Amino acid sequence: MLFQLKDIQSRAATSENTQAEKGAGGKTNNGRKGSPCIENFKAGETHILLDTEGPGMVRHIWCTLTPGNIFYMRNVIIRMYWDNQEHPSVEVPIGDFFGIAHGRQKNMVTEYVSMQDGKGFNCWIPMPFKTNARITVENDGDEDIPLFFYQIDFTLGDKYDENTGYFHAQFRRSNPCPMHEDYTILDGVKGKGVYLGTVLGIRSLFNDAWWGEGEVKFFLDGDSTYPTICGTGAEDYMGSAWGLDEIITPFQGAPLVDKENGLYSIYRFHIKDPIYFQEDIKVTVQQIGYGLNEPAIKHYGKDFVNYRAMGTPEGSNVSYFERSDDYCSTAYWYQTIPSMRFPTLPNREQRSADLLEKNVQDKVKRSDI
Repeated sequence: MLFQLKDIQSRAATSENTQAEKGAGGKTNNGRKGSPCIENFKAGETHILLDTEGPGMVRHIWCTLTPGNIFYMRNVIIRMYWDNQEHPSVEVPIGDFFGIAHGRQKNMVTEYVSMQDGKGFNCWIPMPFKTNARITVENDGDEDIPLFFYQIDFTLGDKYDENTGYFHAQFRRSNPCPMHEDYTILDGVKGKGVYLGTVLGIRSLFNDAWWGEGEVKFFLDGDSTYPTICGTGAEDYMGSAWGLDEIITPFQGAPLVDKENGLYSIYRFHIKDPIYFQEDIKVTVQQIGYGLNEPAIKHYGKDFVNYRAMGTPEGSNVSYFERSDDYCSTAYWYQTIPSMRFPTLPNREQRSADLLEKNVQDKVKRSDI
């Protein structure tokens, strides 16, 4: 509780105090705001935002960068390493990490990640470490970034036992996800842990029908063909129903619903309903839509496969049917370390493809987005 006094120390790493030293904040320019950010963050550069010995806990991350560029959001990569593990436990494009897919910046404030006014990025997910914490940011785009501001607030002296989990986050994209395949949000996790949440981005490739009938499935501790936990639909997973409109709540919502361009970004944090695993976990979502059969048959041809939709008679002209869309995701979880290496992060071309709306693709230069 906040009013309980503890034997721990508060620190903050910034561009002016990169080592987060005691009594060393704001020294540049004799204490008159001389170096508040990384200026001219060049393409190909990596900066260390935090490198400190533990035990401790990262409690808050705030950052911002020159706003309004879709490709910055998808090609600036944040990575986190705990207790000197060589491979990262977090590897996610910055926009996706802070809660919105497709490189978009919109106002979103939740209990755990936010884009306040679409410009100030915050994360309050607790991140414990025992011996070392290292956080880096890479400009993996092809443009220099004029300004990158940050502050990482953490404590030292926190006490942990063997049941302490380490924070992990992983980005994936499948563009398009193959027909008749479930999209994999997370796989290859070994160890004991708890699943924290999901940011899921969908670019609908068939806009004449609803895309979101696919069920989110959690395969736990050796599940094979069928999962232990299976939901009822994609919009249901984030707490909505009967389609999707923009909404933001503390633990679940949809900050981006662009029906004209088929762009959707939804999130769900399992704070009050955590999903525990003892050995392994896999998370997937089905690609299933709902709508009129005729346009779907015309679009999918021989790949069209459908099922009776609930509430409709056999032979109805509407049904559930298999789809193929552009999916991306960020999964958040805690687990023991050492953890498994992640699959190779999608490269710049794979991350950046098809991010612009159709009506501006031929009108706007990348540097103007």
